[in-house]
Amino acid sequence: MALLFPKRIKYRKAFRGKRGGIAKGGTALAFGEFGLKALGNGWVTAAQIESCRVAISRSLSRGGKAWVRLFPDKPVTTHGQEKPMGAGKGLVDHWVAVVKRGRVLFEVDGIPELLARETFRLAACKLPVRTKMISRKREDAGG
Repeated sequence: MALLFPKRIKYRKAFRGKRGGIAKGGTALAFGEFGLKALGNGWVTAAQIESCRVAISRSLSRGGKAWVRLFPDKPVTTHGQEKPMGAGKGLVDHWVAVVKRGRVLFEVDGIPELLARETFRLAACKLPVRTKMISRKREDAGG
């Protein structure tokens, strides 16, 4: 399983940051006919993104095309259980993508709506945020 992470970064460790607010960009469909949109805020790990990608590609099974619209570029650090307080910040454990409400996470094209709905249902089960399916036809009417 090839997990996603940046090739190079400016700073090795990052602050945790706030998880509130709405997405500033990436809120509309850009590539496909159907998309999976986040209804809440949270962190999506590289493993969860890969798990969703595999579930979507298996569901498509040689028909249609899929796009992953998020990338894990935030490092999350951890310490061992026995470390005392004041021993500094831990080592980078895994990478996450910060997801805000309204962000399109995945897109698919070239498949019927019923299959897209089932595909996104399988993918949504692997995500820590609530999601909904959007389509180009209904995007004018508020998604």
